Amino acid sequence: MSLCRLFTLVLTLHLLYVCHTSMVKLTNGGYEDIVIAINPGVRDNPKIIEKIQKMINEATQYLFSATKHRLFIKNVKILIPITWKSNNNYIKPRTETYNKADVIIASPHLNYGNDPYTLQYGGCGEPGKYIHFTPEFFLDDGLIPVYGPQGRVFVHEWAHLRWGVFDEYNYDIPFYFDGNGKIEATRCSSDIIGSFTGQCDHDQQTGLYTDGCVFVPDRNQAAQSSIMYLQGFPSVTEFCDSNHNTEAPTLQNRICNFRSTWDVIKNSSDIKSTTPHPDLKIPAPTFSLLQYSDRVVTLVLDVSGSMASDGRIGRLYQAAELFLLQIVEESSHVGIVQFHSSAAVLSPLVQIISQVQRNKLKSLLPKNANGGTNICTGIRSGIEVNKKYDGSTYGTELVVLTDGEDNVDTSLCFTDIRNSGAIIHVIALGPNAAKALEQMVDMTGGLRFLATDKVDANGLIDAFASLTAGNGAIAEHAIQLESTGSVLKPRDCLEGTVFIDHTVGNGTFFLVTWVNQVPEITLNGPKGNIYDNKQFINDATSKASRLEIPGTAERGAWQYKLCNTHTANQAIGISVTSKQQHMNLYLQLQCAHMNVDTKNSLFRCQCTSHIEPITGNTITLDLLDNGAGADIIKNDGVYSRYFTSFQVNGRYSLKVRVESRNGNGRLALRESRALYIPGFSENGKVTLNPTRPVINETSGYDLRMGMNPTELRKDFNGSTSINISSLSPQVSGSSESFTFVPKDIVIANGTILYFALIAFDEVAQKSDLSNIAQAALIIPPTPAPTTKPTTRTPSIVPATQTHPIVPTIPTDKLNITFLTLIVCSAAVLMCLIISITVCIVQSCKKKRKNPQMRL
Repeated sequence: MSLCRLFTLVLTLHLLYVCHTSMVKLTNGGYEDIVIAINPGVRDNPKIIEKIQKMINEATQYLFSATKHRLFIKNVKILIPITWKSNNNYIKPRTETYNKADVIIASPHLNYGNDPYTLQYGGCGEPGKYIHFTPEFFLDDGLIPVYGPQGRVFVHEWAHLRWGVFDEYNYDIPFYFDGNGKIEATRCSSDIIGSFTGQCDHDQQTGLYTDGCVFVPDRNQAAQSSIMYLQGFPSVTEFCDSNHNTEAPTLQNRICNFRSTWDVIKNSSDIKSTTPHPDLKIPAPTFSLLQYSDRVVTLVLDVSGSMASDGRIGRLYQAAELFLLQIVEESSHVGIVQFHSSAAVLSPLVQIISQVQRNKLKSLLPKNANGGTNICTGIRSGIEVNKKYDGSTYGTELVVLTDGEDNVDTSLCFTDIRNSGAIIHVIALGPNAAKALEQMVDMTGGLRFLATDKVDANGLIDAFASLTAGNGAIAEHAIQLESTGSVLKPRDCLEGTVFIDHTVGNGTFFLVTWVNQVPEITLNGPKGNIYDNKQFINDATSKASRLEIPGTAERGAWQYKLCNTHTANQAIGISVTSKQQHMNLYLQLQCAHMNVDTKNSLFRCQCTSHIEPITGNTITLDLLDNGAGADIIKNDGVYSRYFTSFQVNGRYSLKVRVESRNGNGRLALRESRALYIPGFSENGKVTLNPTRPVINETSGYDLRMGMNPTELRKDFNGSTSINISSLSPQVSGSSESFTFVPKDIVIANGTILYFALIAFDEVAQKSDLSNIAQAALIIPPTPAPTTKPTTRTPSIVPATQTHPIVPTIPTDKLNITFLTLIVCSAAVLMCLIISITVCIVQSCKKKRKNPQMRL
């Protein structure tokens, strides 16, 4: 069974909005409101809390020293799952949730066990999403010699998360040739001394050491950097700065254009907004222990007169019904409020125990629309409903759906919202929804969605389907496996396939929506079972037909066919949701990115985005995991693409479909990898196979080379140009190969050439400079003869000092040449975790007419 399943998700974005925004504040050099959340799947163990506190106490001093006495940790909030035993010292969260935590404690990554990592899909200087630790990282002291003191590890990961710097080691390319032709270990700084151990044979193709060779740093070091290489060593207390190793093939060099980690950090707003503390003493961190209670959520629904147009009130009923019957988790407390010029409570809080409560709430949904719009009165009423749970609205939720501009100043209730401690999610329906809604979301940490009036887009259904609890209890969440629709002519059919694999299958619903008449429905199960209209339950009010698969749905392909039996065209849609089978699988669908599995990303999947403006046609864009353009690393399960086709200003919605085709989906490695695209040199000819940097529409390239990487980078235009005019530019992200003969350069054993590339479009607008590629001509040592030679030759042994010994290599003839080339754009992002953000591409150093959005 393929590891990839078909998923859909509606996300809302608008210009200059980043979805996952940390709630961390920096006050006088002290970080406040860092949220560390424990996954509900972690067994109750108070020792984990103690170890977290110990880690932070260690980290604050190390951080203060590493940032040259500027930054420290002031307070931390530890979010404890509801599954743990309650304690009088635990307080109720406000807007803190697992989904927005800065650090999560969860089960190990499949490929890396207890390795700490940061989910980092942005470019240089862009923050990551979260830091991941395992429970064993805190509970097993035997891991301290492996990773170093936990406080130091935290600072290493915090640098990834907060400042967008990258590792200065490289498991894939542990060795390289320096400018003098010596083999060096990939590290920063190069002042770190050590020895090579293991089977240190020379690779016959690259001339570097083989995989069996390992560089082992000396325990006693004079070098003080870098934290992004070797944070565990006592002498390492700084980030690389003036001693930065620009030659090493690290992610930091590749993504940050050879800048040192400290150069990136010191240009962050954190450092620029602070000065060194004259007093070297800093206050000890304080901790707040927060614990979830049951979910409390009230629907605040707009029933003003404008909701009567375009079938909006009917679609509201349809989507809210899905939320009540399929999405909201058991044990949740749900209320309903409607508003127009005034507000009315349709249902106080009702705890979901069985289907009885779900059906009761469904029966109370509004069906008529009239009057004006007063959003604040609806919100205030919803806050009062939530307060009935335990007298406090901290951590409760409001789902506000509205289609119009407020007739009253919406900002008048901002103070009430802020003081309530409630989380507000907003669904903006149509083009005229109040702009102040975004401010409500920002101040409360909620989610925002856009639904257009296109009845075949399933916008409202997708929005409500995404409103699962933010407590990390993913096993209780309904996951949307399919959502699509189409306006069908009479007798035309909508067909498709939904895959159920071993991770999901419980509580599986097939929901078919229609406008005028129930379509002809045929659903074929993997084992030949056929379901049709007789098995579906029709609801004339919501204009929906629903089938729940009892027990656990069969694994495999479920094929559906929906045919329009009406005499006129009608919009027909389908939505499929299912829940996990097992508690130990943690799938996440949230905000402006999608993570199919927080433990395991997937690659070799087909990832397609559907971008819908508030008006105009939907744009379809294939997302790529090829390491080119907006994508940082190939095959890491992160799919990315630039989006430049903005039709209008304002809100856009995004739906993403991910599926494996022909069973090709595979687990991806969590680690960021610095992949070199291969090139070769043979008989004096150099063949390159670069993946080019990306701009709008490429019309040509400028490839140049030099003998010194620094000079090539600083004086690209003055470097030697290579004629590649015969090369025809291809679509963004394509691989392109060409061959050339270097002129005016004597190529001998040990010769190193450096290459860089830019692309330009039809108006001579240039891309970023690629990373510097290194082509080294190394002739491997002659293998030892099988018979005793007549003359004695020295043996080659691994070095046991700071730099490896350069082997004696014959130079009498040229028999093998090799080239390694890095050509990657410096502009980057991701998606099978999908992230949306507006990017002003740095390569142009000026505003463009068409902004680029990275998907």
